[in-house]
Amino acid sequence: MKRIRFTEEQIIGVLREAEAGAKTSDLARKHGVSEATLYNWKSKYGGLEVSEAKRLRALEAENTQLKKLLADTMLDNAGLKDLLSKKW
Repeated sequence: MKRIRFTEEQIIGVLREAEAGAKTSDLARKHGVSEATLYNWKSKYGGLEVSEAKRLRALEAENTQLKKLLADTMLDNAGLKDLLSKKW
């Protein structure tokens, strides 16, 4: 079965349906996801607007990039320390 990737707009739309009073099991069946997925979405996107969700995704991407840069810098630093500590 092909995995479907939902956008922030679609996720928030589904959560708004849930807030309007629709049953979780009915929503899960209608949108082709599990109830656990709906609960995970609610914990992550509950109470957010579409613009806030997009900003959250941008911040997560930036955070990932900064972590990679930090790891590279730390690796270079460790290599230089190792090189300088050796006696010729």
